[in-house]
Amino acid sequence: MTESSIISKVWSFVHVLRDDGVSYGDYLEQLTYLLFLKMVDKFTC
Repeated sequence: MTESSIISKVWSFVHVLRDDGVSYGDYLEQLTYLLFLKMVDKFTC
């Protein structure tokens, strides 16, 4: 997976969340949590 495809995927999630009424702060919180979970999974496996 390339960097540009990851960025594209993240922005597609932003648009979905924004259309559902999620605020920027809520989105940032959720994204940070998901990244944290991904890092934990990577280091524990």
